[in-house]
Amino acid sequence: MIRLRFLPVFLLLLASPSVFALTAVRLKNGVEIKGDIISEKTDHIVIDLGFTVLTVPRDEIDHIIAEKAPPASAAGDELTDLYRVNSGQPSLTVKENVERCGDAVVEVRTPIGLGSGFIINPAGYVVTNEHVIAGEYKISITQFRHGPAELERVQFNNVRIVAFDPRLDLALLKIEDAGSTVFPTVPLGDSNALTEGQTVFAIGSPLGLDRSVSQGIIAQKNRPLDGQLYIQTTAQVNPGNSGGPLFNLRGEVVGVNDMKAMMIGVEGLNFSVPSAVVKNFLRNRDAFAFDPRNPNAGYRYLEPPQPVKTRPTLPKLP
Repeated sequence: MIRLRFLPVFLLLLASPSVFALTAVRLKNGVEIKGDIISEKTDHIVIDLGFTVLTVPRDEIDHIIAEKAPPASAAGDELTDLYRVNSGQPSLTVKENVERCGDAVVEVRTPIGLGSGFIINPAGYVVTNEHVIAGEYKISITQFRHGPAELERVQFNNVRIVAFDPRLDLALLKIEDAGSTVFPTVPLGDSNALTEGQTVFAIGSPLGLDRSVSQGIIAQKNRPLDGQLYIQTTAQVNPGNSGGPLFNLRGEVVGVNDMKAMMIGVEGLNFSVPSAVVKNFLRNRDAFAFDPRNPNAGYRYLEPPQPVKTRPTLPKLP
């Protein structure tokens, strides 16, 4: 069964962080490696060299020299502890973008439904819709990797809910059984810079048909619905696309596919949560932190103790 949720207007909802730091690693044989450390383990570190990723055993390292990273404006990148933004990726065709971004789009499954998601951090942090995992504890994520000869399906069954907000319909998950895997990621774009008529495309698993791609345009970048702002797009989405990314042609996620209009004779009315909202959710994820003792909200806040009111002593009647 594919999880769905309805709104009164017949809109159908589709069902320790790494810090990127420029460093120089000096090996015991005198070789120096420069890149971004994207993962640190007790026995090795993983360095992003830009064109490839290198795993270096710690017993081969002489010392690590941290270098000051350039300002975000100079590097063309927003330095965060969880997600990245485009650092000058060129615009490509939809076909070329699918090759560039497809490995970071995943399928999210629960015992009663499925949806989509996308990886934002090499350590295995995944963004999806809240309604995809609402009320569930047993969550699995399937990644589709391009192997040497064929496409590989890799399933992770130990997935933790980090944060979620039902009002925004956003959730942050963490793959816990990845071992030393360094995941491919997609950058978050600027949804405020979208223009009507701009080409966008979606990747997801509508009706369980994984790796499905649909293309469309921005119909309206700020559509108010039920007190929230959404991106209205003609890129076709269906149940199972929930939580999947809406991309621009630079390979940036500009929205999270969330719902579509379900009325007889109505087509092409699809809606996504803007990436500006996603960034704010991620930056303030502590406020939306998931507490398994209280799955209907974030942290459980107790009411402060109230002062005890004493009744005045009344004189006894004779």
